[in-house]
Amino acid sequence: MLLTLITFIPLFGALVILAAPKSYIESVKWTALAASAASLALCIPLMIVFPYGEPGFHLAPRLISWIPALGIDYRIGVDGLSLILVVLTALLSSLSILASFSGIQTHQKEFYFFMLILETGMLGTFVALDMFLFFLFWELMLVPMYFIIGVWGGRQRIYASIKFFLYTAFGSALMLLVIFYLYFQAADAMGGVMSFNIENFITLELDPSKQYWLFFAFILAFLIKMPVFPLHTWLPYAHTEAPTAGSVILAGVLLKTGVYGFLRFAVPIFPAAAVAFTPWLMLLALIGIVYGAMLAMVQHDVKRLVAYSSVSHMGLLLAGILSWNAQGLQGGIIQMINHGLSTGALFLIVGMVYERRHTREIDQFGGLAKVMPVYAAFFMIFMLSSIGLPGLNGFVGELLVLIGLMRVSLVWTCIAATGVVLGAAYMLWLYQRMMFGPIKLEANQILRDITRREILVLLPLALLCFAIGFYPAPLQATIEPPVQNIIQAVQPYLPDASPWYELPEIQVDQSGAAGLE
Repeated sequence: MLLTLITFIPLFGALVILAAPKSYIESVKWTALAASAASLALCIPLMIVFPYGEPGFHLAPRLISWIPALGIDYRIGVDGLSLILVVLTALLSSLSILASFSGIQTHQKEFYFFMLILETGMLGTFVALDMFLFFLFWELMLVPMYFIIGVWGGRQRIYASIKFFLYTAFGSALMLLVIFYLYFQAADAMGGVMSFNIENFITLELDPSKQYWLFFAFILAFLIKMPVFPLHTWLPYAHTEAPTAGSVILAGVLLKTGVYGFLRFAVPIFPAAAVAFTPWLMLLALIGIVYGAMLAMVQHDVKRLVAYSSVSHMGLLLAGILSWNAQGLQGGIIQMINHGLSTGALFLIVGMVYERRHTREIDQFGGLAKVMPVYAAFFMIFMLSSIGLPGLNGFVGELLVLIGLMRVSLVWTCIAATGVVLGAAYMLWLYQRMMFGPIKLEANQILRDITRREILVLLPLALLCFAIGFYPAPLQATIEPPVQNIIQAVQPYLPDASPWYELPEIQVDQSGAAGLE
């Protein structure tokens, strides 16, 4: 019941907004915030009752047979991986709605309606355990985001929204074909019993040659959503043209649905293919790390710079996952959460200064720390979080990813570390150009610092960045069972060369001297 309420309260709020008269604009805003905040508040008892450390899915309601003739069930549940993504989704959705109070001035009723529909789609994606139900929620995310970009976006919003729609719809179509193929294969294996239960798909024994083709078609939708080079070209346009809330949700949650789908469905169903494709996927991930960082360094638009940094960061976390060891997988998942917090916060930061100056050109700023000291302080926190400063959340994820890669290949580790160094370069350069130096333009001299509402939006994200940076153990413990399940799925197909996949263990004798075994 708890998961159902968390998922569908935003949908109920959207229906209330739809029925409200357009003259009640203030009521519409607060109704949207209340619905999203109620979903977030219910995440607190969810985190309290969740059985940490236990494998499998939990807190599932009584199974409801939705369409019995086709074997479609209302089957939901959470494990450690989906739990943290549900909480992240509810948090960023609430903060995005609150941040939009001053930024959205036209068609406000429709905007908040789409935001709540989008939240339900994202939450449902992370809790669905029936493949058909998962696909419905996956597609439900597409339509609201298309309108959020296309109606409330910038000058190229139509181009950006159509490109976003075409890319994601193409990947989704292929994924649906594979789902139905697996559905009929599972029915044959079970003596004609029709079911979209994910467990039935995982236990299928597929021919290796077919498995590779099915895996490729299945993960295309997830690679587009991540996005992986060269399937990333929709992302800079969507991020740049979307309103602030749209950019936050895109970076903070929608990109994570691709990683989640890859880990939750693609790897357990096609473990042999996942390992076989690892070198090629790793190549794309490493190219994305360096390519995204280098493009970010030459951007003149702040939002576009942050958008290309997402390409680099998502490549890094994918590289960690493809190491197929505990450190790399944990680092990739933690980096997924970190990216949602820090990059989502950076888009909020950009949106706040855009509302005041109506420009995102870096050259139009300079010396903002003198007139907006609180703004500059928050900007510094999230900038340092993004580049992985020790004591902040980004450091934990990057360190684990690099350790995981080191256990596999020194070359891969060096390339990934290059992206980390470049990330520090473009972020520090961005901060220096915007915050320091003389105030050259008169329009910047009269800028007001951020308001209490804007501080309320940024403060939870800043606190989480420090909390994860100083004490990541609870987050690591939460994702440990899902990580072990993934390792167990791929372990039989990994190479046997121990020096390639394992470092020698360090032994410490009673005198304290350390030596390699």
